[in-house]
Amino acid sequence: MTSEFAGKVVVVTGGSRGIGRGIGAAFAAEGAHTVLAASSQANLEAAADAIAHGGSIRPDICAADLRREDGCKRVFDLVSERHGRCDILVNSAGATRAGAFLDLSADAWQDGFALKLFGCVNLCRLFWPLLATARGHVVNIIGGAARTPDPAFLIGGSVNAAMHNFTKGLAGLGKRVGVNVNAILPGLTETERVEQLFKQRAEASGKSIEQERASQIAAEGLARLGKPEDVAALVLFLSSERARHIQGTAIAVDGGATPGVY
Repeated sequence: MTSEFAGKVVVVTGGSRGIGRGIGAAFAAEGAHTVLAASSQANLEAAADAIAHGGSIRPDICAADLRREDGCKRVFDLVSERHGRCDILVNSAGATRAGAFLDLSADAWQDGFALKLFGCVNLCRLFWPLLATARGHVVNIIGGAARTPDPAFLIGGSVNAAMHNFTKGLAGLGKRVGVNVNAILPGLTETERVEQLFKQRAEASGKSIEQERASQIAAEGLARLGKPEDVAALVLFLSSERARHIQGTAIAVDGGATPGVY
């Protein structure tokens, strides 16, 4: 196999399902040593088995609670002990709730920031020396709500906006040491996560799940929902040498759903 990713070590959080799993599969298909991290051991095993069944190198897996610093340290320790390096870190973990503002508890807000933002921050901090040594890449999977506030998705929008700002700031450090830091803002994508969001939005709006799904697709003027492969293709490009001059950028993969120029 001829690929610039062959033999490189790629860490993907949220790698057991959805977009994260698609990203892990794409790197594994290119010959990378992929490490998938998520909370569920069973889901990670299933993802690793499916990737290996497709003919790729079976990913290493690490079940950990990324909302906690010790969970992030568990991932870092596995990668350090098993591989001694990290070339690419993809932060794709995070499942913030949708719903009516007054129905969202303080715990839901805390949990949203703990997993998606603080998990990303802690992992970037832990892996930064290895990434600097490798002149590596960080790609943060955020979401379109970072740019387009939605009253039915206030936790997600707030967390995404914070993560967007963090990514831009970290890129300023990255350019000093040769680490490329960028973000992707996926729109509605065919995953279990999006189906869960449709359910939460339906509960808040009083519509059926199918009505909410159709309403969201129509509101964004989409020809189809995105696929994890759409996001994975951009992650691979941003992690390649061809993208070395792309730094601190956030790119939407949303079928044109973002309404503004920013």
